[in-house]
Amino acid sequence: MTTLASLLGTELPLIQAPMAGVQDEALAIAVAHAGGLGSMPCAMLDSARLEAALQAFAPLAQPVNLNFFCHAMAEPAAAEAQRWRTALAPYYDEFGIAPPTPSTAGARRPLDAATVDVLEAFRPRIVSFHFGLPDAALLLRIKAWGATVLSSATTLEEGVWLQRHGVDAVIAQGIEAGGHRGHFLSDDLSGQPGTRALVASLSKTLTVPVIGAGGVGDRADVQALFAVGASAVQAGTAYLLCPDATTSAVHRTALQQPEHAGAITNLFSGRAARGLVNRLMRDLGPMSDLPPAFPWAAQALAPLRAAAEARGRDDFSPLWSGTRPGTLAGRNAAQVTRQLMGVA
Repeated sequence: MTTLASLLGTELPLIQAPMAGVQDEALAIAVAHAGGLGSMPCAMLDSARLEAALQAFAPLAQPVNLNFFCHAMAEPAAAEAQRWRTALAPYYDEFGIAPPTPSTAGARRPLDAATVDVLEAFRPRIVSFHFGLPDAALLLRIKAWGATVLSSATTLEEGVWLQRHGVDAVIAQGIEAGGHRGHFLSDDLSGQPGTRALVASLSKTLTVPVIGAGGVGDRADVQALFAVGASAVQAGTAYLLCPDATTSAVHRTALQQPEHAGAITNLFSGRAARGLVNRLMRDLGPMSDLPPAFPWAAQALAPLRAAAEARGRDDFSPLWSGTRPGTLAGRNAAQVTRQLMGVA
C-alpha cells in the first residue's frame, strides 16, 4: 500500500474514480486535500475546458489523475441513428417533443495528439485510461514527461496486456463497478469476474501494482481488497451523494432508495455500463441491439432526459452506480475518503 501511495504521490492508497456528468474539479480537489488521489474525467472536455481544469489543478501540491478514453471511434451511421429514434418515437410523442436532429456534438472521444499538446504544457503527474491505451506514440509522449500511467482491466488477459504495453499500475475493474465497463479485448460480460477474484488473479500474475475497483462501499470492502492483493482501491459510487459532486437531483434520489435494483446496460451510450434500473431499461431491456454504436446513443436521449428530469423523473437518465450505492450518504468527499481509509 505504501509503495503505490508513494508512486501516486498521495498520502492514502485511494483513488476517487473519474465520473463524467456527476463531478467537476471540486470533487477531485476535495479528495486530493483529504489525502487521496482525486480524478478528473476528461473524455468529454474540449481543449479550452481541459486547459481550464489543468489551470485549476496547477496550484495544488497534491497530484490529480486526468482520465481519458481510448476506444476506437465509430463513425455515425444514419441507419443506426434512425433505428434508435424510431424506437424512442413513443417517448417523444408522450412528452410532446420533436426528435432531435442527428448531431456529433458532445460525444466522448478518444485521446488524440491535440489533447496531448494541451497536457504537455502542464505535465500532469498521473494520467489514466479507460478502454485500453492510446496510440503508442501518444503514450510515449506522456511517459516522457514522467507521468505515472494507469489503465483499467476487466479480465486477467487485459491486465497482462496493459502491463506488457507499459502501464505503471492496473485498475482491476470488477463486474460490481458502476459506470462504463473498461473492457477492450472482449465485450463478453460473462467472462468478467468480481473485483476480489480479479484483484487476486492480477496480483498473483502481474509485477505492477493492482488497484481494486468495484463494490467499494465501506471500510470492510477496502480491507477485503487489500487482503487479496490490492495495493490501493478506487471508489466512485461512494462519492456520488457528496455535496462536492454535481450528481443530479433525480440521480441522488435514486441512489437513496431502500431497494437498489441495478443492471449493466448499453441503452444510454451504446456501450455496457452499470447503473440503477429505470423506466427505459425496464421498457427496452437493459442490453439491446437498438442503440447505435458507442458513443452515439446519448444524443437522441438528451431531450427526453431533460424533459423527464424537469418533471422530477429519471426515466431516461443514466443513473450510474456500482453495487454499493448510498452506503456513505450524508458525508462530504473528505469524510468519505477518510472513512474508507479508516483514518480520523
